[in-house]
Amino acid sequence: MQIKSEKDFWSGLMFIGVGAAFAVGSLDYSFGSSARPGPAYFPFGLGVLLAVLGAMVLFKALTFEVEGGDRIGHVAWRPLLIIVLSVAGFGLLLPRLGMLISLPLLVIVSALAGDEFRWKEAIINATILTLLCWVVFIYGLNLTIPLYPNFR
Repeated sequence: MQIKSEKDFWSGLMFIGVGAAFAVGSLDYSFGSSARPGPAYFPFGLGVLLAVLGAMVLFKALTFEVEGGDRIGHVAWRPLLIIVLSVAGFGLLLPRLGMLISLPLLVIVSALAGDEFRWKEAIINATILTLLCWVVFIYGLNLTIPLYPNFR
């Protein structure tokens, strides 16, 4: 069988891999029932749906002809690394620096990955996102996310 769309082929494989990983990873938790779903219920269902979507995209890549083969270009490593490192840094800094410092850092450092970075836009975006996250997660849902730095 010949690959007719390289982008769809690799996208389909990625969806299948991530979906299968979520579905298999959720098997260690309780499913519960439809009336009272357990912690495995949502990630398992989402993983299966993602894997099915990936199979559909993969099938399309192998059966429908695309002009030029829909080749994948070069990988933009710099933006990819900046985004991955900023998200990992956010996870490490949140318990220590709190949301008021770590979330704006995440937004501003992630914005540096783009070609059209502007300080004013990044700061406005960071301010709005931090305020919305405070309203939704801390005020609205009463989650125990640290808001201020903890230097202990």
